[in-house]
Amino acid sequence: MSKEAVITERNPSPATIALSELADQAWGVIASLEMVAEVQNQLMHMGFMPGAPVQALRRAPAGDPTVYAIDGSEVALRRETAGLIFVVPGAPKAGPAPATGERSA
Repeated sequence: MSKEAVITERNPSPATIALSELADQAWGVIASLEMVAEVQNQLMHMGFMPGAPVQALRRAPAGDPTVYAIDGSEVALRRETAGLIFVVPGAPKAGPAPATGERSA
């Protein structure tokens, strides 16, 4: 069992939803990451920082993982991990750079 699996999903604000709940092609702005520091730091290095715009691009045929556009890259996250990242749904005020590569976590 991974360390992040022992953390129960919690929503820090009623205006936010889990990243895993963001519909395909929908935008959101990251509000918080609610996970152990090791995983949080890894994701922050990939661009998952509070205030960063993120878009759910596509889901795998079985529904997991989902590919997200963030900070000019495409990153695939499992539902378990994306459920611990909270976003304010809606289009960002300024669009991010187009995705140039794909990374997975």
